[in-house]
Amino acid sequence: MNLSVPLIGVSTYLETGARWGVWELEAALLPAGYPRLVQRAGGLACMLPPDSPELAAAAVARLDGLVVAGGPDVDPARYGAARDPRTGPPATARDAWELALIDAALASGTPLLGICRGMQLLNVALGGTLVQHLEGHVEAVGVFGSHTVTPVPGTRYAEIVPAATTVPTYHHQCVSRLGRDLVPSAHAEDGTVEAIELPANRGWALGVQWHPEMGEDVRVMSALVAAAG
Repeated sequence: MNLSVPLIGVSTYLETGARWGVWELEAALLPAGYPRLVQRAGGLACMLPPDSPELAAAAVARLDGLVVAGGPDVDPARYGAARDPRTGPPATARDAWELALIDAALASGTPLLGICRGMQLLNVALGGTLVQHLEGHVEAVGVFGSHTVTPVPGTRYAEIVPAATTVPTYHHQCVSRLGRDLVPSAHAEDGTVEAIELPANRGWALGVQWHPEMGEDVRVMSALVAAAG
């Protein structure tokens, strides 16, 4: 057994009525692209189903790195906003669990990568707010699109991906007011903040708005795995 492979936890979610074989049951789900991306980047993937927030620190203590995956909209009550009619229904248990995971990772210095919703939750965890509806970043319902993101020079993300690149995208919300100490590290062509991060002296924490698990570029995940090692 190679115990030197970093263990990367990836948050999952509960869905009712999932079907496989003859069964239709509640299931803890995660699109396979997430663990596959961790594996391609040299890490060992560990799925983290929603649990009691009080257990988040114990879970993170067993990990070398943490990925907070994409998924439903963050409850606007978490950042003190009224619900926009276009915001999806709240995922109360998942919000509580993933915010606790983020808090635990930041407190312990565990390398953290937020993907789409995960980036938005990182911003909310540090006191930021979100734009609840954004046009032009969803190609069609259930269809991933693509657009170009450009790194901000001098940031961690720019060290990982130095040039503008085309990324897989599917989101209708984005960062509004940045959370404490967070800096923008990439933008879309329309100015939307596409990546955020903490300064190096605050540890390794990066959020990206797009879905690297749906593409071929492993650089962001490889950077997380390297930091976790």
